[in-house]
Amino acid sequence: MKHLRLSQLAILIAAMGCATIPELTGVAGNTAIAQEAMRAEVGKIVQQAGELYKSKKFRDALVKLQETDRISNKSVNETFTIERMRLSVASAAGDNDAVIRSGELIVAANKLPSKDQLQLIQVLANAYFKANNYAKATKMYERYFSEGGTDSSSRQYMIQAKSMSGDSAGALKETRAEIQAAEKAGRVPSQTTLESYAYAVQKSGDKAAYLATLEKLVMHYGKKEYWVNLLNSIERKPDFSSRLSMDLYRLKLAVGQISKTGDFMEMSQMAIQDGNSMEALKIIDQGYKSGVLGTGPEAARHGRLKDLATKRAAEAKSGLAAAEAEAQKSADGTALVNIGFSLATGGEYDKGISLMEQGIKKDSLKHPDDANLHLGMAYLLAGKKSAGLKVLKTVQGKDGTGDLARYWIIYANQSK
Repeated sequence: MKHLRLSQLAILIAAMGCATIPELTGVAGNTAIAQEAMRAEVGKIVQQAGELYKSKKFRDALVKLQETDRISNKSVNETFTIERMRLSVASAAGDNDAVIRSGELIVAANKLPSKDQLQLIQVLANAYFKANNYAKATKMYERYFSEGGTDSSSRQYMIQAKSMSGDSAGALKETRAEIQAAEKAGRVPSQTTLESYAYAVQKSGDKAAYLATLEKLVMHYGKKEYWVNLLNSIERKPDFSSRLSMDLYRLKLAVGQISKTGDFMEMSQMAIQDGNSMEALKIIDQGYKSGVLGTGPEAARHGRLKDLATKRAAEAKSGLAAAEAEAQKSADGTALVNIGFSLATGGEYDKGISLMEQGIKKDSLKHPDDANLHLGMAYLLAGKKSAGLKVLKTVQGKDGTGDLARYWIIYANQSK
């Protein structure tokens, strides 16, 4: 099975390498605090570093601050002020190691106002993440949220940090909680969150959760890649009925997944075998228009298939009245449904839908969900979206019909 590419998450992580870490309020030198109980030799260096910082000479400012490291017996306030300055300069200079060093000291001192302290915890968590220290990043992100942090991007980093530190279960739990919280609030979960969750549950072997998440990705974001994964996965479900193979082909054709010669040929042949020759002709014509039929060493075979479909369609048309009359006499509505669906897929929507509805009303169908699935599809083909969606929502079969009905609803809602 093809794995999802976590493109958005990769971009998010890559962006860490060049993102500017938020500057804390007053970090670059609150004069009142900096001068409080600070010796002249320390204050002079801090002031000079501050001037270099203002001139955007960040590396020079870091070098200047290193001079304070050689001064012994610094007071708590002197150390705190130096590290606040160093943090801002290191952030501007892109020196992540220095950010971590200063951030750890300032957080541990716990002297900042609560809002600034929370922001610095976030900064430190991001710095740990950037340094690939995922265990420490996880702990700091957890602290950030436990103390009131709300930034959604940091939750993404925390989930990834948990995963990369080996805590797959924790990452999965956090991701699930984020999806549930978004849905409870009436929001669409982010694409990155859903991709992360799909990848994690697929890796864990939870096929049901993987399919459910793929369905949400298709519903909310509609990428072709998601459709491919979803439709390939449903076909492999153990309870998926083989009699629905043609219906799966129809959905694949609708979403643009049928592009190979073999698929066009097989789908056309199945339509002919099912008595839907007009539908087969439409499929064959689409194959010719796309350039995969009518060319190459098999071109003559393609032509013979088209001739067969044309012949069968003519025969069906000439025998339609008799077939319809016979179907009307039957207590079983299956024949009426089949004739109606054949007409609808061939383009005769109103007559086809009428016959299908008559067959369904006889209430003696072996596969009523199949009939309603096809009726919903026929309405969609006829451009009667609201009626089609109403019928499709009644299809709840566990053999694949319910899944296909939901996917047709998603497709119909996405189609312009």
